[in-house]
Amino acid sequence: MEKEVVENLWNGDRESQIQAAMKLGRLSSKQRHKLEESDVMVPLVCMLHSENYEVIEAALCALLSLSFGSERNKIRIIKSGALPVFLSLLRCHSQTVMQLTLAAMLTLSSCKANKVAIASSGAVQLLAEFVNSSGSTQSQLDAIATLYNLTTCQEIIPLIVSSGVILSLLELIHSSVKSSPLVEKAIGLLENIVSSSESALCEAASTGGTIRILVETIEDGSLLSKEHAVCILLLICQSCREKYRGLILTEGVMPGLLQLSLDGTWRAKSMARELLLLLRDCSNYSSRFKQINHELIERIMEEIEAEGEKLADTTLRLVEEMIAKLNA
Repeated sequence: MEKEVVENLWNGDRESQIQAAMKLGRLSSKQRHKLEESDVMVPLVCMLHSENYEVIEAALCALLSLSFGSERNKIRIIKSGALPVFLSLLRCHSQTVMQLTLAAMLTLSSCKANKVAIASSGAVQLLAEFVNSSGSTQSQLDAIATLYNLTTCQEIIPLIVSSGVILSLLELIHSSVKSSPLVEKAIGLLENIVSSSESALCEAASTGGTIRILVETIEDGSLLSKEHAVCILLLICQSCREKYRGLILTEGVMPGLLQLSLDGTWRAKSMARELLLLLRDCSNYSSRFKQINHELIERIMEEIEAEGEKLADTTLRLVEEMIAKLNA
């Protein structure tokens, strides 16, 4: 069966190629492994140049099937010249083709050896355009996940920052339900970018509405979204406490921050308490006072945790007490 697939991919007519590509997708991993030395990526990539969407879809599905679980095949697909065609397909009029192409880009970007090639091909700008597009949610998720994969390579970060994706991510988070998976992925990508680039952090911090968006996410986001949001807010505050402390407090961060310091993830709790220290008093945030401030926060947290089930009914009072103690 494998020989028939290879023969039809290389020498078959259009219908034979479509059927061969579909059969390839149904092969077992062991059978697909036997095809690796037959350079089947080459005819499949050639099929991507077709003007027939059925041919393109069959080729994309076959390439996706070959790439699953095989780093070598992911590299071979890129080396077969697939990238320029992928970029062209991302602009086509078929929603199915675009989604399959994004899925392929996502899979290929998970391979370390492919990251620089993908980024330098011009893909970053196209992916950034999908982030806040009017397309499907799945397309947005795949574009965000692909960019996330690329952020693990430090030399690609400047390209990602210059693509304008920071503003797109902020607009997406602002306009979406804060507890949604889309926001969770978007704010996770935003954290990765701003934690890797000082210029990206500066851009995010100076964009109007950023602090409010982060505060809203701390209040209404999923557990992971809250973790990402408090991390970004902490980075912003650390970058210039004198400039951002008042702005953060003005947006009403305290109730959400206090709640997060109690029931967030382990990492979120730690960062929430660190941010509380920064918001207490900029002038006293030094090594001399840091331990004292940590002890103060710990005592206050213990008092709040001791409230147990009464927490929901006493949040306002606890916040008022917290602010009073922090300003003492």
